[in-house]
Amino acid sequence: MGKDDVVSTPDDGRVCPEVGRWTVEKHRLVSLYATLFSSGMKDKWGRRVYVELYAGAGYSRIRDTSKIILGSPLRALTLEHPFDKYIFCEAIPQNLEALKARVKHHTPEANVAYVEGDCDLRATDILAKIPSASKGASVLTLCFADPYDIGLKFSTIKTLSSRFVDFLVLLAVYSDANRAYKRYVIEDAVKVDEFLGSTTWRERWKTAQSRAVPFPRFVAEEFATSMETLGYLPTPIHKMKRVRSDEKNLPLYFIALFSRDKLAYKLWDEARKYSTDQRELF
Repeated sequence: MGKDDVVSTPDDGRVCPEVGRWTVEKHRLVSLYATLFSSGMKDKWGRRVYVELYAGAGYSRIRDTSKIILGSPLRALTLEHPFDKYIFCEAIPQNLEALKARVKHHTPEANVAYVEGDCDLRATDILAKIPSASKGASVLTLCFADPYDIGLKFSTIKTLSSRFVDFLVLLAVYSDANRAYKRYVIEDAVKVDEFLGSTTWRERWKTAQSRAVPFPRFVAEEFATSMETLGYLPTPIHKMKRVRSDEKNLPLYFIALFSRDKLAYKLWDEARKYSTDQRELF
């Protein structure tokens, strides 16, 4: 992947969405965890699969600069110990075409499957592309969900969780849920309901308000509680990575791990530690 932890790359002339500088920190953390996950699990599972629900175009341009960086799909493809299969879902056709071209350029031999469309509408198609386990051939999947807002539906997570899938989820509880608070808490709004997989959260929010719990923290903790209903281990707020804007130093979102195995959380602790302390993966 190169020595620069931003993993810069030349402009290839294809579509290249703009991102904030804080994206570098996100990519560093996700790449480091994927490195630990893929290396640590390669002798424990028959096949390892990597899934992205919002794969993007493969390249991104740092806003207000000329610097172009590799997106998380390409970083995952170029690990020292690559996954056995990759599945990339992307809703914007132009982004998906650019991603396909860039994957072919960087890793032409990789086993990659693509799903075009909204991941919430294509969840069963994504699931179908994950290899089925068989006797003597176990399959473990790492799924990264990187939505721009809290539009990811919990039903999608539930569908994919029918297999052995660990999730890294970006929880946009500051950049979206907090900013749109008044619109989301009204009774006929369903976005938070669908994100949490619950229609009863408003009752618990009233109690949380009486304890002066901030809405972003409440939503993040509610999501973690919903994950527990699917058999995932508890993920307390202090185990989530909070990412801030480098422009105004305001919190933007949490990145949280959800797994059914304690070993994954040990790797996550290492990733959270070294993504902050190191500028290179190892």
